[in-house]
Amino acid sequence: MMVLGIYTFEIHIPSANSLKNKRGILKGIIQRLRNKFNVSVCELGKQDLWQMAILGIACISNDKNVLYKTFNEIEKFIENFGEVQITKVNLEII
Repeated sequence: MMVLGIYTFEIHIPSANSLKNKRGILKGIIQRLRNKFNVSVCELGKQDLWQMAILGIACISNDKNVLYKTFNEIEKFIENFGEVQITKVNLEII
């Protein structure tokens, strides 16, 4: 049975002082998430705010426990990234 997990994060980027700077930070986070966890990642909202962003992450597995483990590791990775702070999290398993 296929299980789809969708994780959305609202993040604060206190060090971003322009949209260009924000995009550079997000690009690094997104690329590292894709490479390390083999997930789909996209900026979903707050594109016009230079210190806020909403990231959406999708992952498919045959076991929902694998999804929970992966998303927990992703959350720890983002928390430890240093340049961003997570302000909201939403997890949906389908």
